[in-house]
Amino acid sequence: MRTSIEKSMLIADLQHQILQWQGFKQVERKETGLGLGALEQAFPGNVFPMGTLHEFISDNKEEEAASSGFLGGLLSFLMQKDGVALWISSSDQLFAPAMTYFGLEPDRIIFIQMQRQVDILWALEEGLKCMAVKVVVAELQEINFAQSRRLQLVVEKSRVTGLLLRLQPRMLGATTCAVRWHIRPQVSHVEGDMPGVGFPAWKVELLKVKNGQSSRWQLAWTPAGLQVEQLKAERTASPSKRKVG
Repeated sequence: MRTSIEKSMLIADLQHQILQWQGFKQVERKETGLGLGALEQAFPGNVFPMGTLHEFISDNKEEEAASSGFLGGLLSFLMQKDGVALWISSSDQLFAPAMTYFGLEPDRIIFIQMQRQVDILWALEEGLKCMAVKVVVAELQEINFAQSRRLQLVVEKSRVTGLLLRLQPRMLGATTCAVRWHIRPQVSHVEGDMPGVGFPAWKVELLKVKNGQSSRWQLAWTPAGLQVEQLKAERTASPSKRKVG
């Protein structure tokens, strides 16, 4: 019996060390968690990984728009009514006033526009170094393992969370990102028989979660809060159909 307990303690200690090596730091959280509900169960320790990198894969313009909306909602949880965020992109398509729908104050988000990918990567790294910033969002197409490793070393020191929105990447290779997301738009539901557009809804797939669980979720943003429902596993073509190197 004692040997069994000692083995369990050893395994738990090794798992904790592995999480630390991969950029997961022990964080203090309230009983309610970050606020993402059941979705947080997919992450190690049922805690949303902060102070690390996340990548969001968009295969087309529709998914790009859906991912931007989802990121707006996610920022409202990550910023928790305080702090500053950076949003780096190569276009001006993002409509900043729409952020208020997710409870965000647009004047607390610094929007940076750059044309070249190399400049976006540079601004992303510099933003992640700044401890006065809480979250950095960057829209870019490609990032390799070496580049992601460089960014991971930065966030391990600064504890700033990086969200990489990858727009139609040509290759999905290995990165140090803690989570790889795929956001698809879903038909919104309109209450009653009233015409118009309903609440935003997304199909969220966690393609990769370090030491967590890959899974699918249905999310909707409503006045009552974020509605989360886990979907059963299904055989579908994932965006990783493109070359993985």
